[in-house]
Amino acid sequence: MSPDWEALSNHCEHPTGTQVQGTLNDELRWINSYFDLVYLWYAELPKLNMADYKTPVDYFAMFKTSAITSSGRPKDQFHFTYPTEVWEAISNSGVELGYGLTWSHTASGVLPRVWMVAMVEPGSPADLAGLRRGDTLLSVNGVDMQDRTAQGVAAINAGLAPAKAGDSHQFVLTRGGVPLPVTLTAANLAMTPVQNYQLLASNSGVVGYLQFHDHNAVAESQLAAAFSRFKSAGVSDLVLDMRYNGGGYVVLAAELAYMIAGPDATKGKVFEQLHRNDKRPLPNPQLFAATAAGLSQELMKYGTALPSLGLKHVTILTTPGTCSASESVINGLRGVDIDVTLIGGETCGKPYAFKPVPNCGTTYFAIEMEGTNNKGFGDYANGFAPTCKVDDDLTHEMGDPAESMLATALSYRAHGVCPATPMGNRSLHGAPAGSPLQVERPPGKQIAIRSPQAL
Repeated sequence: MSPDWEALSNHCEHPTGTQVQGTLNDELRWINSYFDLVYLWYAELPKLNMADYKTPVDYFAMFKTSAITSSGRPKDQFHFTYPTEVWEAISNSGVELGYGLTWSHTASGVLPRVWMVAMVEPGSPADLAGLRRGDTLLSVNGVDMQDRTAQGVAAINAGLAPAKAGDSHQFVLTRGGVPLPVTLTAANLAMTPVQNYQLLASNSGVVGYLQFHDHNAVAESQLAAAFSRFKSAGVSDLVLDMRYNGGGYVVLAAELAYMIAGPDATKGKVFEQLHRNDKRPLPNPQLFAATAAGLSQELMKYGTALPSLGLKHVTILTTPGTCSASESVINGLRGVDIDVTLIGGETCGKPYAFKPVPNCGTTYFAIEMEGTNNKGFGDYANGFAPTCKVDDDLTHEMGDPAESMLATALSYRAHGVCPATPMGNRSLHGAPAGSPLQVERPPGKQIAIRSPQAL
């Protein structure tokens, strides 16, 4: 007999296309059956009364462990959903709805609210409007950023998270004390995950610098092209800027790690072994990948040989926005004795992976697996600590050798010593003491995805 989830799959309260007419209860029972099978901590799932929930998304949001870790964090911080069509656009083509802005801001509830531009997508509405990294947000839709009324907060949120392409909102930012009023119109943007390739001269050879923002299908060919250029230039060391990279495909992380370390260090070695719960068999390990997975066959064919640098050392720029598959790169390289120096902040702490599962127009993400490297290590749920702690420097563009994180990386590489006083610009950010800025990103930017496979 098939499990309940198989019989209930795509039996939907509001069916479309090839979906079958079902009920809300069918969708809730599918969630209960499927995730009771695959959820890593299934024994800790709560017993919920289905009659209390009006939507599958509301039910799923509560269908997770409520345990707290020793550090005080929720054991499961990574439990979310997306409309399936939105998720497919993000993961397959890198298309996102927005203005092309990545924000860095104080945590919810912390006053004063400080929202600053961390990154601007080239060619986006924000770029064309002249916005730059470090610009500080003063108001949205005529509402001051410090407004605490329900109406004011709603107006701010409406502007920061546009509902659809074509929606326009008014913003006032400031740069050097000068107000910058702009009107931004949301669009579906094809984001560029690999940016700002540079060659930096040093006394001991050419150092490559690269911004890598998203482990998605589009990034595969872009990473291969960048590493081919690095190889041709004779790069002897690398600074990989993943300060805002929240993760994505594990196989792409395995490809990136191979391109850094090369075949001698990685051949036949485990990049990441994913461990399921005791209801399911152990999957095959993800080895370091010397050939392309063909995540987007239109951009890069399956089996294409990847370039490699054969480096013994790499420097990675990190913040709490460095998460999931990005952390797998760190852990995987350390598992084969590549020296990995971290400059910046502690990473987010996500040694977990899942397979996105669609049902009735919603794609569900629940932790299914925990990863370990070639040495069997995977205990980093509280994040990887930086070698040198440095604030994200919003007063300089990323890739500028004067930017604090990159400057520290180059200095540490040359001298082997962290700055006596952590470099950064906290006083310029305007955030209250003890309230570090955090990167604003949708949940789908903070993930590790295992390729689809049989249950």
